[in-house]
Amino acid sequence: MGIPAWVWFVIAVVAGAAGGLFLLRDRALLTSRNRERRRWAALRGWQFAEIDPVLPKQWAGGAIAYYGDGVAKDVVAGSTFTSDGRRKVFVFDLEAGGRINVVIAAVQCHRVHPVVLELWVPSTPFQREHMPELLGPVGQRYAFVSDIAAARALITPDLVDATEEIGQDIAVAWIENGWVLAAAAPGSSPSRLERLLRGIGEIADVVDPFGEDDRPLKVVPSQPARPAEDASAEADARDKPTASGD
Repeated sequence: MGIPAWVWFVIAVVAGAAGGLFLLRDRALLTSRNRERRRWAALRGWQFAEIDPVLPKQWAGGAIAYYGDGVAKDVVAGSTFTSDGRRKVFVFDLEAGGRINVVIAAVQCHRVHPVVLELWVPSTPFQREHMPELLGPVGQRYAFVSDIAAARALITPDLVDATEEIGQDIAVAWIENGWVLAAAAPGSSPSRLERLLRGIGEIADVVDPFGEDDRPLKVVPSQPARPAEDASAEADARDKPTASGD
């Protein structure tokens, strides 16, 4: 005996209602995140844009390579101070394949390094079709690079320490095209993203410090040189006993 038609009708109605509830929940979450990101930008005096389809195309490594460049959603753009000066920053949700996969934070360097350096936590399924060359462990992460010799020049104990500070919840941090970038989990709070920006800002300071010519010089007023005979006469005067009425 077959299942009555009304049973299939009820199942279809229930499934449709459940799907509608999931869509409403996702929309509510997206709207809430949009408002939160917009308030954060306003508090910092930064700019906010709901969508930017071009921004992710500046980069091709790290999380961008893993998920695809997609489009940037809920974009925050501004600048922040690090120990080596003011740097431009971006924060955005990366939407690829119709879903938000990751939050990208980026801090700009003062120069472009001729290498892509990706630092992945081992617990992340970072394998993709075209991976850069494996350099090996760097602290608690694995380094994949586009040029081993150029990457070795960047990897210092200070870089390892700065990378360790960003946290194991950050799947990948990478250096590419004059930027230091990192990937946080979808829905990361502004406070977590603030800490992440500080962390990758420190990485930028390590790989991109000011040179000696970049720092303002302290000007010390010069003293006019005295002729040698004047200096000798002054020394004789100091050594000669003073006249006294005693």
